[in-house]
Amino acid sequence: MATPVNIIVGSHVWVEDPDEAWIDGQVTKITGKDAQIQTTNGKTVTEKLSKIYPKDLEAPPGGVDDMTKLSYLHEPGVLQNLKTRYELNEIYTYTGNILIAINPFQTLPHIYDSHMMQQYKGAPFGELSPHVFAVADVAYRAMINESKSNSILVSGESGAGKTETTKMLMRYLAFLGGRVATEGRTVEQQVLESNPVLEAFGNAKTVRNNNSSRFGKFVEIQFDKHGRISGAAIRTYLLERSRVCQVSDPERNYHCFYLLCAAPAEEVEKYKLGKPQSYHYLNQSRCYELVGVSDAHDYLATRRAMDIVGISEKEQEAIFRVVAAILHLGNIVFAKGKEVDSSVPKDDQAKFHLNTTAELLMCDVKALEDALCKRVMVTPEEVIKRSLDPQSATVSRDGLAKTLYSRLFDWLVDKINNSIGQDPNSNFLIGVLDIYGFESFKANSFEQFCINFTNEKLQQHFNQHVFKMEQEEYTKEKINWSYIEFVDNQDVLDLIEKVRSPIDYVNH
Repeated sequence: MATPVNIIVGSHVWVEDPDEAWIDGQVTKITGKDAQIQTTNGKTVTEKLSKIYPKDLEAPPGGVDDMTKLSYLHEPGVLQNLKTRYELNEIYTYTGNILIAINPFQTLPHIYDSHMMQQYKGAPFGELSPHVFAVADVAYRAMINESKSNSILVSGESGAGKTETTKMLMRYLAFLGGRVATEGRTVEQQVLESNPVLEAFGNAKTVRNNNSSRFGKFVEIQFDKHGRISGAAIRTYLLERSRVCQVSDPERNYHCFYLLCAAPAEEVEKYKLGKPQSYHYLNQSRCYELVGVSDAHDYLATRRAMDIVGISEKEQEAIFRVVAAILHLGNIVFAKGKEVDSSVPKDDQAKFHLNTTAELLMCDVKALEDALCKRVMVTPEEVIKRSLDPQSATVSRDGLAKTLYSRLFDWLVDKINNSIGQDPNSNFLIGVLDIYGFESFKANSFEQFCINFTNEKLQQHFNQHVFKMEQEEYTKEKINWSYIEFVDNQDVLDLIEKVRSPIDYVNH
């Protein structure tokens, strides 16, 4: 392990700043283990030597395209390089064979067109500017040349641009392994065209992102022995069920609810719907529309996408009946019944929504009311029905809404998979994992625990491959290098998943 860089008076360094995260400056005085720094924003600060980092004065003004070229690979150096490139509209940067992408929050069509795809086709990794196409190309070439399946992991915080990146990866793989359609639509077209359907039912507006995926997605693209796409499968994980009933301001519920409320008048009347503001599951937040987005237009686009992926007119009607039923279900309010701890629909408005929900779900009104207002317990001797108070009936109502929506989403995914078709004789596959990042809300549930645990596992995978294994290799080969400190989250994982841990108890 090499010794740290020696910092002396006159050294150019980075020091933590409450406003800028890091600010550069020059050391003017060293007293014991402390250093006095004159920063470029005119402040004089004192900081421990162990907490300041050397600045690379030889770094090119436009930054470097691969951060392994940086003289110092520390946090301020990495952030400064990314910032410099981002200001030049260079949103991609490598760190070895890992691609870092920063969301530009604007459309950049020129860097994703067919001419750009052609340029990256077969180009050695690192020869051209960093790009998501280069990562997909490496995965495809490795699969062809080494006869091995590959996976591409897309991870990051909510709003980082994971879903758009996944779409670009799939478009490029379709470009490499696509075939001319002789009859009907090709597999790759159907995979790409399934996106609008999954986004309508699995995406929502969050604080950071107007089109945030609220589920994890693993797309398996299957290839034949000639490297042509022969089948595909979409596997989904961790749909955020709680969003159906509970939305924080200024977020929105799933897009499909707003799309249906903005559907043509005859559709809205058929489902006895009104404006989003009149539904409990939507009006907990005051955000009903997205800037620059037409829900009416997106409704029609979603219906077209459903046609393309093989969902029939009759099935589409059934899908939106369930969506409308969930909105009406949320408006069933309960009041105390005549018996102790019992509940009944509060008023005529609640009864209207109860009747409409039953009508849309094609079930008996009385059976639905009993299911919401009573709990059934089955013992070996008898079946016991117990009344629920209004609060418990509300919990029961929300539970039904979440289950309905979750089952609907799973059915949609199965329908899309059946439509696309899988190839049982496929030789290899390339998997693309798009999963949302760490979450922390005012009120966190078991869902957030699962999401954050998954991200901790992915972070450990990243640490293992980027830091641990690489530095162990350096030690074995006795290479002189500066040890890179990193936060190892293995202790967190051990706490959660070892024997007598929370996960252990859940599994048993």
